[in-house]
Amino acid sequence: MVDRGGQPQHRRRELRITSGRDQLEAGARRGGAGMSIAACAEIVAAGDPDRFRATMSGPVSAREKLLPLYAFNLEVARAPWVSQEPMIAQMRLQFWRDTLAGIAGGGPVPAHEVAAPLAGALHGAGLSPDTLDHIVVARWADVAREPFETEAALWDYLDATNGGLMWAGVAALGADKALEAPARALGRALGLANWLMAVAELRARGWAAWPSGDYAGLIARAGDDLATARAARFGAALPAARSAWRAPGVLNRARAHPDWIGTPRLAGAEAGARLRLIGVSLLRRW
Repeated sequence: MVDRGGQPQHRRRELRITSGRDQLEAGARRGGAGMSIAACAEIVAAGDPDRFRATMSGPVSAREKLLPLYAFNLEVARAPWVSQEPMIAQMRLQFWRDTLAGIAGGGPVPAHEVAAPLAGALHGAGLSPDTLDHIVVARWADVAREPFETEAALWDYLDATNGGLMWAGVAALGADKALEAPARALGRALGLANWLMAVAELRARGWAAWPSGDYAGLIARAGDDLATARAARFGAALPAARSAWRAPGVLNRARAHPDWIGTPRLAGAEAGARLRLIGVSLLRRW
């Protein structure tokens, strides 16, 4: 899903993104914080290309705050799946809880390529690590791989993981508390969209998280969350909100074609997705 280039009429946007990547790489050559941010950029580009594209459509100042958060999220999301041994997965999650506790206490952070830039991003934006800690705790569900018994339980999971990450990103870009509810709503909708694309893979890996297979109520609830987010004005925090750029299309397709859920068709055509991101970037929307 990494961007392989667009049509000639979109070269200007591609050049801006390439220029931003060059600035990050230049920081890496200078060493220090730039090197850490560049490492985060590589992690996000490889593991979360949708968020990477959205981030690179924003200003460099926003990228330096968002990329460490997104790299942290990837590390945490991967932790439950690195081993079939639950204890090993739990140890990896506990590492990140301990790292966040160290950041909160102002102490030294582990020698990890994401830990130092994460500490810098949190301290620089004046953010408490508590929201990120809730993300880690929620990922224990991925280790247990038990089905969600109620829609509310699944929504709580999406709120803690994707909703929490969206709020952290929006807050890192200067949003005040009034935007927490719409940011979390947008994150939950994005979380459901991503989850619907992944349900078949999750089931193959041993997690039948929603065994009923009835997704209509979930999709309707995500639609309500999108409406809440659309009523908000994210302002300078728009680059974080734009990480949900693919969610409306995915949810619309899931509503219209339930049989596409868990298949590659749900993601939509890649060329069309790229055009949507270019469009929302030019129009300063998400």
